[in-house]
Amino acid sequence: MAQTNFSTRERILGVAEALFARHGFAGASLRQVTATAKVNLAAVNYHFGSKDGLIEEVFRRRLDELNRERLAALAKAANTDLETVLDAFIRPALNQSLHSQGGAAFVRVLARAYAEHDERLRRFLSDNYGHVLREFAQVFARLLPHLGKEELYWRLDILAGAVTYAMADFGIIKRRAATSEESHRRQAVSHLITFAAAGLRAPPSPG
Repeated sequence: MAQTNFSTRERILGVAEALFARHGFAGASLRQVTATAKVNLAAVNYHFGSKDGLIEEVFRRRLDELNRERLAALAKAANTDLETVLDAFIRPALNQSLHSQGGAAFVRVLARAYAEHDERLRRFLSDNYGHVLREFAQVFARLLPHLGKEELYWRLDILAGAVTYAMADFGIIKRRAATSEESHRRQAVSHLITFAAAGLRAPPSPG
C-alpha cells in the first residue's frame, strides 16, 4: 500500500509539473491533472490537500534537493574565491535541469512563478527558500566589500535570472550535434561564472 501511495503521489506530481509548465498555474485545472494522471480528485486531496498544496509540493520536490546541494557546495567554497562560490550557486542548478527527470519542465514552472504575478506563490518561495540566497549573499558581501547591500542584491537578482535562463536553455547558443548535453552544460557553467564574476567585481553603478 505504501508503494502504491508513493507511486500515485509521484505520478500526480509529474503530471502537474508538465501541465503547469505548459499551461501555467491558473490555466492547468485539477480536472486536467486527475484525468492525465488517471486518478480521482480524492487522491489529489489526500496527498496534497488542495491545488495550492499541489503547486507547493511541485516546487518542494525540486528545490529542496537543489538547495541542499547548493548549501553543501557553499560550505566547501565559503573560504575560497568568488568563482568557486559562483560555481556552488550555478552548477547545481544547471546540473538539475540536465539530470533530473522532468528538469526541463520544472525550469519552465519556475520561470512562470516569477512571470505570473502570484503573490502567494512568491511569498511561499521567499519564505521557504529565501534563506539560501541570503547565505550566499553573506559570502558574496565578504568577497565584494566595494558593493553596498542594495547594489549587491541588484546584481544577485540579475544573476538568479541569468541562471534560470541558462537552465531553460533558451539562448541563441545551441548544442552542436557532436557535443554531449553534459559537455554543453559544463560550457554554460563556465561562461556564466566568468560573466557573473566580471559583473559582480565591477564598480558600483553610478547614481
